[in-house]
Amino acid sequence: MAAAALTLRAHAKINLDLRVVGLLPDGYHEVRTVLQSLRLHDTLTFEPVDGPFVITCDDPAIPVDDRNLIWRAADVLCHAASAQRRGPSGVRVRVTKRIPAQAGLGGGSADAAATLLALTRLWQLRFDIVDLVRLGARLGADVPFFLAGGTALGTGRGDDVSPLTEPDASAVVLVTPPFGIATPDAYRWFDLDGRPGRRPRPRNPALPTWPPWAAELRNDLEPPVVRRHPAIGRLVRSLKVLGADYAAMSGSGSAVFGVFLDREVAAGAQAALVRRGHAAHLTGTLGRDAVSRQRHQILSP
Repeated sequence: MAAAALTLRAHAKINLDLRVVGLLPDGYHEVRTVLQSLRLHDTLTFEPVDGPFVITCDDPAIPVDDRNLIWRAADVLCHAASAQRRGPSGVRVRVTKRIPAQAGLGGGSADAAATLLALTRLWQLRFDIVDLVRLGARLGADVPFFLAGGTALGTGRGDDVSPLTEPDASAVVLVTPPFGIATPDAYRWFDLDGRPGRRPRPRNPALPTWPPWAAELRNDLEPPVVRRHPAIGRLVRSLKVLGADYAAMSGSGSAVFGVFLDREVAAGAQAALVRRGHAAHLTGTLGRDAVSRQRHQILSP
């Protein structure tokens, strides 16, 4: 009997906090970042077929060849399973894309994490979550986080992930400008502008129900990116004016987000931004339990 198709959700993330703390020996920037899963997700269906490995996507802007992290995740898994295998085959992946690309929301990495889980099951490989985290780190710094989900601290390149106390569930409004930011550009601009000196830590008393770490949120990449793209700064200010309890750029951009403790206020803010012509999405935070349930369903015998 042929294996049944698997359908997984690949959830977006935001960087609630991002500090650039130095350079690593391999040339990558060392970061300290607080990552948060969102309910916004891509949907991936993995169907066993006779023939080559094929990716289809409802967004024509997304590459469906070996540039896609789904293909690269399949290839890494394939070679980890057997050095004799030439590459992935026998699966068709259908992607319903909802996470905007080049927005700092981790859509490609989320899809890669889902691929590692699904193909481990379909190919009946004996990899556990520790193995998949190790393989995921080869694909990108965010992939290990997407295998864990929830709220987590990422250090090193961002791929050394440890869980944090999760905040109360909150509404999140995402706004994506009509342009993307390549991650290498954001870090290059940070280097060009000079590392910020010691400065007073911001306080966010508007998040009283969140854990103590939420009082000092910031994104070190936001100032250099806003200097090149002032529209991002205007969107952050708009979210604050519309009632966000905290607002910032996510990761290297270009998406910005507002955290709202009141969902009705968030819905009003999202509607106001849409009326102004912005691409604004209303979503919410997602706890690690929801992510771990999907992971357990896939990896359990």
